[in-house]
Amino acid sequence: MQQNLQLTTEYIKNKIGDFEPEVGIILGTGLGALVDDIEIEHKLMYSNIPNFPISTLEFHSGRLIFGTLSGKRVVAMQGRLHYYEGYDMKQITFPVRVMKMLGISKLIVSNASGALNPDFRKGDLMIIDDHINLQTDNPLRGRNSENLGPRFPDMSEPYNKNMISAAMKIAKKNNITCHQGVYVAVNGPNLETRAEYKFLRTIGGDAVGMSTVPEVIVANHMSLPVFAISVLTDEGFPDTLQAVSLEEIIKTATEAEPKMTIILKELLLELHD
Repeated sequence: MQQNLQLTTEYIKNKIGDFEPEVGIILGTGLGALVDDIEIEHKLMYSNIPNFPISTLEFHSGRLIFGTLSGKRVVAMQGRLHYYEGYDMKQITFPVRVMKMLGISKLIVSNASGALNPDFRKGDLMIIDDHINLQTDNPLRGRNSENLGPRFPDMSEPYNKNMISAAMKIAKKNNITCHQGVYVAVNGPNLETRAEYKFLRTIGGDAVGMSTVPEVIVANHMSLPVFAISVLTDEGFPDTLQAVSLEEIIKTATEAEPKMTIILKELLLELHD
């Protein structure tokens, strides 16, 4: 991994010159329009970057965007990677390690997820304050690279409390319905059964999705503070469960995205080293 990281990082640095990002952003399903607010300096296709996995989903652009947002130098992944696409966890999280090598000091992650908490509704936002990992692999499995992080990283605070508090205040100020809650990560790609939704709620989940946790684990391994936010695109309530399509999920995410953008842009204004 060390050689691949070095090769990939050197390639990107040669393309972006003296641009050094401060914040990394991972944009989830239906949430790529934040890029429109970035003053873009460089764009790199995943397919042109050595060792970089390529997003296989037609609704993910597969580009690294470098530019300025709310006065911060950012690198944004327009299109994330998922375990269900066939990649292993090390491939999925490779971009997070590359962003850290490029200089980021904070990571922001967004996703689309299903509501489990009956007090939440489709179209609401949820800031993740903890997670339950039900995915069947771990990006840290295998020999540990001590120069990247410890063998047994602590996960008592996987999501940064200061950023959570600041974001909740921003949401309240802007009259945006935004909850805090626990995100459950599953493999996918199928959505859950009625019994599975009931189980996930029983074990403490407020929302369920198929991403985010691998990247958060690797970020914590590298001592990188994380902020994560979900757009709730469907409702997994067993008693009133309705069939949902990908088109509906993307439509809901797209409609809710402006609210998420407000929070992220104002949060960036408040971030300090």
